[in-house]
Amino acid sequence: MDTAATLLLFIAFVIGIVLLVTILKTLYTVRTYTAGVVERFGKFHRITKPGLHLLIPYAERVFFVDLQVQQAQFSVETKTRDNVFVQIPVSVQYQVLEERLFDAFYKLSKPQKQIESFVFNSILGHVPKLTLDETFEQQSGISVAVKGELDAIMKDFGFNILTALVTDIIPDVKVKTAMNDINAAQRAQVAAQARGEAEKVLKVKQAEAEAQSKALQGQGIAAERQAIIDGLRSSIEHFREAVPGTTAEDVMALVLVTQYFDTLKDIGLRSGTNTLFLPNNPGAANDFLQQIVAGLRAGRAPDISGTVNAAQPNK
Repeated sequence: MDTAATLLLFIAFVIGIVLLVTILKTLYTVRTYTAGVVERFGKFHRITKPGLHLLIPYAERVFFVDLQVQQAQFSVETKTRDNVFVQIPVSVQYQVLEERLFDAFYKLSKPQKQIESFVFNSILGHVPKLTLDETFEQQSGISVAVKGELDAIMKDFGFNILTALVTDIIPDVKVKTAMNDINAAQRAQVAAQARGEAEKVLKVKQAEAEAQSKALQGQGIAAERQAIIDGLRSSIEHFREAVPGTTAEDVMALVLVTQYFDTLKDIGLRSGTNTLFLPNNPGAANDFLQQIVAGLRAGRAPDISGTVNAAQPNK
């Protein structure tokens, strides 16, 4: 009796396990942004959307397809028209078209591998036609071309290509170093030209400022000399009025001697001067005065001789 009870208990346990497994195989859930592909005896039967669903145990099975945006990254090595090898990283974002779910699930076994093959084919069809500089300039154009070709092909397989970006263009290290050197040299040349233009403008402005300064200085000197002349004229007139019988030559000689001594005094007061003013002995002042008077009289000599000649009668 005990043996029979134990056997029945074991059978009940096995049946319970089978029922539990059957129930687990009957119920399944589909997550958001996921689709379920149900096959019955290995043949496509239906597509289920997110939620709780039932399966016929041991006759049906479900496969899940991700409907989220997926990203694949590839690196394509190719050669430009000017024989420079470059690495071109490409980033592709793609998504399964819900209305073409059957094609996306059954037509391609490894979608990323197929996308990679098409990306390689597209890049190799464009970059070898361009030089290295043109490749850099047309980076966005290459991305658009790759995206257009890839999208047209992959739609037949139930995939939508959202973006296909050429994220970088990486030339050989030696070529990159040479490009950097060329760029640095060009920038140095531009900087030198800019400095030259700046120095040119600065010198022009300095010359203009000096010219204006000289002009103003000349005006100041002219005004100063005019004031000196006016002062001398006034001094001579007052001296002749105060001392009757004094000639203009005597007054001018006195003024020049006074200026001579003022000049000597001014030179002596300056510290560190290297100006020599010769002669500077006391007797030289009298000689200087006589020279001034003689010079003034000599300057008047033509006028006097002309007056005398004019006064003589004609023989």
